[in-house]
Amino acid sequence: MGMVMQMRLLLLVVVLFIGVVLEFNGVVCSSYTRPPVRKTIFVPHDDDDSNSPEQVHISQVGQDKMRISWITSSPSPAKVEYGPSPSANALSSTGTTSSYRYLLYESGEIHDVVIGPLQPNTVYYYRLGDPPSSKVYQLKTPPSQLPIKFAIAGDLGQTDWTKSTLEHVAKSNYDMLLLPGDLAYADTIQNLWDSYGRLVEPLASQRPWMVTQGNHEVEKIPVVHSSKFTAFNARWRMPFEESASDSNLYYSFDVAGGVHVIMLGSYTDFEAGSSQYQWLQGDLKKVDREKTPWVVVLIHAPWYNSNEAHQGEKESDDMKAAMEDLLYQARVDVVFAGHVHAYERFTRVYKDKADNCGPVHITIGDGGNREGLATNYIDPKPDISLFREASFGHGTLDMFNSSHALWSWHKNDNDEAVLSDSAWLTTLSSNPACKS
Repeated sequence: MGMVMQMRLLLLVVVLFIGVVLEFNGVVCSSYTRPPVRKTIFVPHDDDDSNSPEQVHISQVGQDKMRISWITSSPSPAKVEYGPSPSANALSSTGTTSSYRYLLYESGEIHDVVIGPLQPNTVYYYRLGDPPSSKVYQLKTPPSQLPIKFAIAGDLGQTDWTKSTLEHVAKSNYDMLLLPGDLAYADTIQNLWDSYGRLVEPLASQRPWMVTQGNHEVEKIPVVHSSKFTAFNARWRMPFEESASDSNLYYSFDVAGGVHVIMLGSYTDFEAGSSQYQWLQGDLKKVDREKTPWVVVLIHAPWYNSNEAHQGEKESDDMKAAMEDLLYQARVDVVFAGHVHAYERFTRVYKDKADNCGPVHITIGDGGNREGLATNYIDPKPDISLFREASFGHGTLDMFNSSHALWSWHKNDNDEAVLSDSAWLTTLSSNPACKS
């Protein structure tokens, strides 16, 4: 590549960065000072065969199926062979292949194949492509009834902090990971999406990862690239059709026979009368709390936040004003958010006051991104805020039965998972005072 072309590309990157800063006004240009950042890790494709499957991850589709997604460098069949033992891949499924362009970048071939029906709480082995790849992967399906264990981590990115978080999550023996937005921190540099896919593959290829979008997934550049969420929607396809949603940015699913999980989009339409609002309203009405006692919601921008970071943003304040009543009336049990790079747990709350029939709000945007921690909190601490700490880490939610769950937060400042906060939760569906 000539020097002139290199300079042009460098100028383009600078322009893109400025566009991102303007697009996310308040995200980069915020009033608090972040600590020094750790460098972004770039994970190359390490297989001798450049067309071998990579960036493998799985997600739940319905209650007895899994979507397996992966990327190859050149066209190849979207086929999965699978079975209950490494040598007996008697079953097979085929799917779809797609790709996308982003400025000068052209993605590899993105394959999506749904396999099943599958037995619950069972290990399956699978191979990808046709002819199948030599590598044998394995996954474990979630249980069909409680108990179930979720790992929860937001704002992951791909730094040394991220590596620690992923190592700790891997040791937690979780059934499913929930991620409330900001995955790769690619910020328009598309090969960072590829790097991220390789970084998380060891975990994401074995357990379902259910994700929603954050501000770093928007990747819209005025005039130059007007579409939002191009890479996110292409690479991380979620089962939105299963929940009658018309967008990959918000959807819901049932798991373990007792948990209804709702993923909302902080960076798409959410006002009263919008598509997302109407979908959420209808989705909540369908939940039978006798059969599905737990309702969990994930968003990116937190509705409750006593950190100085990200105060006064419409994605938090306006979305809360539009949707908080819906969640309260439906007796949602807990709301997880990201965005703020710190941890905070609130009491049950509604309209800024403690309310025994409101959801517990937990901010867990501390997975390990390149921007560093949000270390400054508002003083004095609000009474509704029960625990807060600016450390990287992850959480686990052990749902033992139809009434009790244990929430635990583990910090990893010293690259060790240290239990720092925990709380027992009881579902609102078991609280007679909250019956409508």
